[in-house]
Amino acid sequence: MVAIIDYGAGNLSSVKKALEYLGAECEITQDKDLIMSASHVILPGVGSFGDAMASMQERGLVEIIKTVATSGKPFLGICLGLQLLFESSEESDGVSGLGLLKGRIIEIPKADGLKVPHMGWNSVSVKQSDGIFKGIDEDSYFYFVHSYYLSGAENDVVAGTTEYGVEIQCAVQKNNLCATQFHPEKSGEIGLKLLENFLAMEG
Repeated sequence: MVAIIDYGAGNLSSVKKALEYLGAECEITQDKDLIMSASHVILPGVGSFGDAMASMQERGLVEIIKTVATSGKPFLGICLGLQLLFESSEESDGVSGLGLLKGRIIEIPKADGLKVPHMGWNSVSVKQSDGIFKGIDEDSYFYFVHSYYLSGAENDVVAGTTEYGVEIQCAVQKNNLCATQFHPEKSGEIGLKLLENFLAMEG
């Protein structure tokens, strides 16, 4: 069973529908026991870094997420769910993230006529051809919606990058822990392939 963590961030139904399309049993939940007993866990997210951390704190989910993400169980962060895995974000000064990975979440520079937030399809340069990117071609296109991005992550965890005025580290993977800045559930067949790869991962 796949647990989709509900901390009030919204936009959970599209993730659930994509997983159900792939034949996965899944549940949107805040229940700590259910999250702990799940075979796979997904941390989705839209909205601001600070609001998300506050919401997770209020629901008592921070420690359970840290426990699950370091347990060896397959864990996937999506969009804001990627950013929350890191220590902090320029979006919310003084707010600590989950701190599971090292790197900086910074604002996309408003330059060269590029619109922020970045919304649309971008090709991804695959840095790790196993795990969630198994069987996915170099420069495949995924759907993005974000104003902040990951920079300065350790090289061995960066699984994919894209360009939008700057280089964006748009996917990370370290053992069981993986995350994407883009939305696989909104990225058509290639996004479903990525989710299928995640479901195939074993703890």
